[in-house]
Amino acid sequence: MAVPLRLVPLAEEHLDDLGALLDDPDVQRFTRLPVPPPPGYARQWLDRYEAGRRDGTREALTALDDDGRFLGLALAVDIDREAREVELGYIVAAAARGRGVAVAMLAELTRWAFAEAQALRIYLVIDVENAASSRVAERCGYVREGVMRSIHLKGDVRVNSALWSRLPSDV
Repeated sequence: MAVPLRLVPLAEEHLDDLGALLDDPDVQRFTRLPVPPPPGYARQWLDRYEAGRRDGTREALTALDDDGRFLGLALAVDIDREAREVELGYIVAAAARGRGVAVAMLAELTRWAFAEAQALRIYLVIDVENAASSRVAERCGYVREGVMRSIHLKGDVRVNSALWSRLPSDV
C-alpha cells in the first residue's frame, strides 16, 4: 500500500524542518552535505534551490503527510534540460523512516521527472554503504549501473557511490 503524501515546493515555512533534517547523523553520513553543516546552511540550501527552480536547473520538494507533517525532501539535484537527464535524491525525516515514505517519494519524483522535466534518463548517486536507499531505488525500478569509486570527499574519507538509472522504457 502506498504511503499517502504530497509534494510541495520547499519554501520558507519548511526551514525549521530542513534544519533538523540537516542535523540528522544518518543524513550527514549518507549525503553530500558538509559535516557539520555550517551556520545558516538550511537558508543557503533553500536559496540555492529557489534559484534553481527559477532557472530550471534544480528542484526541491517537501514531502508532507495528510496532516501536513514534514516527511522529508524529494530533490531534483541537477536538471540538464538539453541532455534531458535528471539526478534525483530523497531524504526521509527520522520520524518517518521505515514506513515506505522513501519509496513513495521516489516514485512520485520519478513520475515528475519524466512528465514535467521531460527526462529521458534519471539517475541516483547512492553511497554504497546505504543499503536502505539502494533497496528504495530497486523497488522503484532503477537499475544499478555500477560503482563510482572514490567519487567525492566526505570529511577526510573518499566515498564510493553506486550509480542507479531509470529510463522511460524501464517498466
